[in-house]
Amino acid sequence: MVSLPIPLEDSIRYSDLKIGDLTYYDLMKDLRPNIKWKGKLSNLNRETKCHLDPDIYRESIDRESGWRPCFGQIDAAQSHLENQGVGENDLFLFFGWFRKTKYNKGKLEFDHSEKDLHAIFGYLQIGDIKKVDQDFAVPKWMAYHPHTDEKRRNNKTNTVYIARDSLSWSSSLPGAGRFIFNDNLVLSKKGLSRSKWDLPDCFKEAEISYHKDSWEDDLYFQSAAKGQEFVVKYNGRVEEWARDLIEGSLNS
Repeated sequence: MVSLPIPLEDSIRYSDLKIGDLTYYDLMKDLRPNIKWKGKLSNLNRETKCHLDPDIYRESIDRESGWRPCFGQIDAAQSHLENQGVGENDLFLFFGWFRKTKYNKGKLEFDHSEKDLHAIFGYLQIGDIKKVDQDFAVPKWMAYHPHTDEKRRNNKTNTVYIARDSLSWSSSLPGAGRFIFNDNLVLSKKGLSRSKWDLPDCFKEAEISYHKDSWEDDLYFQSAAKGQEFVVKYNGRVEEWARDLIEGSLNS
């Protein structure tokens, strides 16, 4: 699964990011040579820049010694996480909008026989939380990250979540990573629009921020259109589901 960062005037370009022998630019130029940028379509080129966040895939760019996966937040999104009490050892599950692709005569294209969907593509268990302001001494391994730039460091809410070295419940698994696709990662209910999710029953008893009365007659869970992060209050059955999901999706 390849999650494409949003276009943004940061320091990293799509052509800097790698997946195997290809760059993200190589993948994107065939799929969609124009991208939405500042409310309008713009031509994709080798200089088009992007916002690499979350950054959980070690091989995407060359790394400095000591690199750790991390995820930055700022403004209302960070305030929401803080107000919800998100802290050390809590777990991020990252989801996005995906569509299957295929090669046709050597050219990559979207598979129009498959619907687009929401799916979980990776995770990060929090090891450290850093307020990255003007007083923060940015380590060399983190200097590339968009949340260490001068503009964001002038914002007192600017925060970077750094992954544990390994998972708290399994020292053999990394504290963050990208998943190999399997059907258990798909959130969208088959036959419905991507925002209508098919969550397991354990979520029916869970408290989820931005969601109240979101179950539609037990048919599906309607995910909120607004809200960058949905925080699930501690629930043992949901935690067990998340652990099984990570272990199964790293080894499938």
